[in-house]
Parts: sequence; structure tokens; C-alpha cells
Amino acid sequence: VRYPEDEAAHSWLPLLLDFHAVIDAGVRLGIEGQTAQGRTLACRSGCGSCCRTHLDIPIYPHELVGLYWFLAEKLEGPARLTVRRALVSHLSGRACPFLVNNKCAVHVMRPAACRQFNVFGSPCAEGEDAYHTRRDDVLTPLRDYVDTAFYLSAPFYGLNTDAERRDAVARLERQAASLE
Repeated sequence: VRYPEDEAAHSWLPLLLDFHAVIDAGVRLGIEGQTAQGRTLACRSGCGSCCRTHLDIPIYPHELVGLYWFLAEKLEGPARLTVRRALVSHLSGRACPFLVNNKCAVHVMRPAACRQFNVFGSPCAEGEDAYHTRRDDVLTPLRDYVDTAFYLSAPFYGLNTDAERRDAVARLERQAASLE
């Protein structure tokens, strides 16, 4: 997805769109690898299960800026009003306010955590978080793609030299390893 006029006006937008493109490429490759092993992707448009069960997901600052921009400048019609109402009345511990009629109203700008969460086998049961109930059925993001995506987005955070960007990615790798 590209927005040439907006990208010319917002220097951060190409960084975010490239970040998303690399994350999506890694997800696509990961899914292809699993399906080549005979596994079936359970996630389908209109499910929304993870949007109701994952009550707190990591959203990086550059993703937050992208969501704000998309909501303010691109989302139109009834979805815009529905999301606005959901955001105003949103309470912690509730389903994602961007879930409209079991579809993501901000799908094109959804965070990396949402992009990378894919379940194989059977669809999630109501209220199930497959990451905790059947971890082996949840796609593990491909580290090289995640690292490349963060490397490309590093200028958003003022990290412009190759050394600064590589160091930031290495720190993220260490943090991710400590969580496993």
C-alpha cells in the first residue's frame, strides 16, 4: 500500500509503509512455509477473535502516528463515525476499538503485532488466546524480517547511521530473547 502524495508530505510515512511491507513479506513467507508442511491457516476475514481477546498489544510510536494519520485523514464514512464512538467510549480490558462488524477498520495500518499474529489449524474458540492455549499453532515471526523492518524504521527515532540502526536492532533482539 502506498500513498504517494501523503508520503511526500509526511517524511515518516514511507518509513512506516516500508516497515509494514517487510513485516508482511515475512508473514507471507512464514505462512507459506507452514502451508508447505500441510498446515492450514485458520485466520479469516471477519473472525475478529484476536481483536476481542488480545486486550493489550505492543504498538510502537511510529505505528501510533500512522494510526492517528489514517484515522484523521483516510478513514471515511460510517466506519469513521463508528471508530470515533468506540475510541471515545473505550475502556481498558475491552475489545479493540478498531473492530467494526468483526473487521479491522484500520487493517491497512494495523500494528505489526496484529500483522504477525496468525493461527493455524482450527479457528480460535470464543475467548481463546491461542498464543497461550496452543502456542505451536501460532506463527512465529521470522526474525530476519522483523530485524530488517525495525532497521528501516529506525530514522523515525532519530537513528540515522548504519551503526545506530544496527545497534538498535541488536538491542531489540536481546530484549526479545530475554522474553522467550
